[in-house]
Amino acid sequence: MMDNNGLSQGNNATNPAQENKKAKRETFVATISPGHAVYVISVAAELAGVHPQTLRIYERKGLLDPSRTSGGSRRYSERDVAMMRRIQELTSEGLNLEGVKRVLDLEREIESLRNDIEAIKVVSRRAVEDTHKKYRRDLVPLNQWLVPHHSNRDVRRRD
Repeated sequence: MMDNNGLSQGNNATNPAQENKKAKRETFVATISPGHAVYVISVAAELAGVHPQTLRIYERKGLLDPSRTSGGSRRYSERDVAMMRRIQELTSEGLNLEGVKRVLDLEREIESLRNDIEAIKVVSRRAVEDTHKKYRRDLVPLNQWLVPHHSNRDVRRRD
């Protein structure tokens, strides 16, 4: 029996060779990094829900910087597509492209500062831990540090 897409809807038994191909294909897809440019402009535009000409405008305004093939064709990555969606979100909220560029720059700066803060936290934690380790080595039992206490009454003045 065939469905509307021309696919067979037979029993649920699967062919081991097909399963192996599917597993290889899924493994391959999983190994592509989000920064790897694989989409041509028409596919990227469709994924982002915009017209290809809009992507060219974004590039001209400095909002996107797609990779280029040796022949000069644009290639977009998953990161680029996510950026396109973010740009669309900001423009739909009423920002013009210059405002979008400023917001994106500020978001990048915030992310960079957050990373700096995390790095500083790691360094400071290590410094505190090192300091505590030194304190532990320098500790002396209290009974070895007992010093007789002299009250003011015991001290006699010479006039």
